[in-house]
Amino acid sequence: MTPRDPPRAIRHSRPVLVGREHDYVREALEQGHLSSNGPFTHRCHAWLAEKFDAAPVYLTHSATAALELAALLTDIGPGDEVVMPAFTFVSCANAIALRGATPVFVDVRADTLNIDPDQVAGAITPRTRAIVAVHYAGVPCDMAPIVALAEQHQLVVIEDAAQALMSSYRGKPAGTLGHLGVFSFHDTKNVMSGEGGAIVVNDARFAARAEIACRYGTDRGAFDRGERQRYEWIDLGSSFAPNEITAAVLLAQLERADDITHARHAMWARYHSAFAPLEAAGIARRPVIPADVQHNAHLYYLLLRDQDARDRFIAGMRAAGISAPFHFVPLDDSPGGRRYARPHGALPNTHAAAVRLVRLPLWFGMEPVQDRVIDTVLGLLKP
Repeated sequence: MTPRDPPRAIRHSRPVLVGREHDYVREALEQGHLSSNGPFTHRCHAWLAEKFDAAPVYLTHSATAALELAALLTDIGPGDEVVMPAFTFVSCANAIALRGATPVFVDVRADTLNIDPDQVAGAITPRTRAIVAVHYAGVPCDMAPIVALAEQHQLVVIEDAAQALMSSYRGKPAGTLGHLGVFSFHDTKNVMSGEGGAIVVNDARFAARAEIACRYGTDRGAFDRGERQRYEWIDLGSSFAPNEITAAVLLAQLERADDITHARHAMWARYHSAFAPLEAAGIARRPVIPADVQHNAHLYYLLLRDQDARDRFIAGMRAAGISAPFHFVPLDDSPGGRRYARPHGALPNTHAAAVRLVRLPLWFGMEPVQDRVIDTVLGLLKP
């Protein structure tokens, strides 16, 4: 690079090959099974089930598909309501609205930006069927009061752990705390397969139906095990499973999940230490991690003073060749949210966070450029 050359752009997230992806894809191509439910899919199922000490687990072609499958399994339908945060991705709400039910948005906590159990309690009506707990930034929600509310009102808890693979709450893995858990393996996630997801079935009530729903609504699983002489349409289902190429990439990533998590934690901690003076000066607020959770270092974000400060910061980072985007636009403040859902209250924490939050680059292998990010942030936000 000559002195005139601009520095290479630093992306906010970047999919990285971490192990045997090429070998496994080649093996998948050579084994003669490229559609769903092949050997690599089963190996991923086994890895996830062992890691979570939970079964069954099913891969899906996206976390969106897994959320839609969860809504199907729980028989959510017209007239029902499902409580969820507005500070989340649209797939949560779509999964419910597609079933003819109404998403009910509640506020998040100011500290973790996770769903506030007190707000959940106030939003429950006789029509409420489920609670969707979204683990924002890989930091698990306070699940104990949410589960207690669900038991009290006979509701289903769906964990949106899309960002939370390898996170835990009080020693138990995220995704295994509710009745159903959903993960994402999109290429922005810590462990990725380009597109992909999974559903963890933690409640035996849904186990048999989940297998049928994942196989187009047929009893193909029983047929494959030799328990049926033929398979036929049994219940509602769809094509939820990924192909074997996707599963092959995912298995290579899962095998390095501990290493990925360790490396991301080290980078997350460097950010957290470097930006402590900004928080002390009241310029930016750092993420809050409750004592009873273990996060997976999925995101590092800062909350700036107001939207003007946030917008100036994003522009300054862009000028320096660094991507530092904001995150969710609150779902209640969108055309689809106004048409298909309703808020419970004013959601002040949600809207304050949405206009102040910026995400910093964080991906496996970015250690060589992290100092540049830190120095640029400190330069733009110096007291």
